[in-house]
Amino acid sequence: MGVSNQFVTINPDELKFQFELEKQVCCDLKVANTTDQHVAFKVKTTSPKKYFVRPNTGVIQPWDSCVIRVTLQAQKEYPPDMQCKDKFLLQSTKVSQQTDIDELPANTFNKEGGKVVEDCKLRVVYVFPYSGSTNGEDGIKDSSNMQGSGSSDDNQVLQRLRDERDAAVRQTQQLQRDVEVVFLEVRTRTCLLEVLELEARMMHLYEVLQLEPRITTGSIESQMQCQRVKRQRSRGNELTFSFKFALYVALFGIASGFLLNLWLSSAPTAVPHISASSSPPVPTPPADMSSSSPPKTPPPTDASSSPPAPTPPPDESLSSPPTPIPPTDATLSSPPADASLSSTPTAIPPTDESSTPPADSAPSTPPAE
Repeated sequence: MGVSNQFVTINPDELKFQFELEKQVCCDLKVANTTDQHVAFKVKTTSPKKYFVRPNTGVIQPWDSCVIRVTLQAQKEYPPDMQCKDKFLLQSTKVSQQTDIDELPANTFNKEGGKVVEDCKLRVVYVFPYSGSTNGEDGIKDSSNMQGSGSSDDNQVLQRLRDERDAAVRQTQQLQRDVEVVFLEVRTRTCLLEVLELEARMMHLYEVLQLEPRITTGSIESQMQCQRVKRQRSRGNELTFSFKFALYVALFGIASGFLLNLWLSSAPTAVPHISASSSPPVPTPPADMSSSSPPKTPPPTDASSSPPAPTPPPDESLSSPPTPIPPTDATLSSPPADASLSSTPTAIPPTDESSTPPADSAPSTPPAE
């Protein structure tokens, strides 16, 4: 049986699904236009996540029909007592010929301005697969009625949809197999790369273990050679330092002696100032007479020929006492030579003022007869 209104006829009047776990189940609705005008329809449900409706909207030409397929998504558990409270609502209304079939306006099914919109409610029924002859006969009758009332175009559309579904299922399965193969190939190559990397690490460790004794021996020899070179350098530095130090000390001693000798030889001799009132110096004993020249005595004068002239008294202001010679420091002079060859300054004996005439007065000679 079907449900009809002033615009369309819907067959069957309820949606029956042969419920199976983890499996999609389909149910077809045939909507026929019973008018001479274009009719638009729209399908709504209370559980949009559980059902897949195609097409859910469309436009049916006059005296034509359309098949709507409702697909129940795979479920993981049975509903309690196989009872379902889901509902479907099919709305229909008249539209113009210029209406776009693919995109209907948003206000197509609004009941405003006296617009007529027919609503048809459908309930959902779950049945077990192969549950009995009654349900089977009902299904056969429904299918026979649909086939009898449907046209060849509907059958072609259904067959095409089934073929597309089967092709999509086969393509999905093939893609899954290809993905699994690719995944296994990638995993295999990854394992091979890991194996090659481990082999490379093992070879590197083997080479390191072989070269380690040589490296250790070479490092020990190089360390010993460095220590020997350091020791030789330290010894050479010590010898060089000792020689340089001795050379510097010798040069410093020579320069110091030269400067000291130069300073002593160029020192001025101090002459002390002696006043006239001071006492005459003490005469020193005469030195060896063998080396010194005898003092010059004035020639004797003939006393009978000339009388002695009177001697004036010496002028104390004109006479000057002899200048004493300061003694030289024995430590600053050179070592004395032989006493017979050295000359010792003789002290000038004091003159007798009564007998010796002054130096600036000459003896007067009597005139010749």
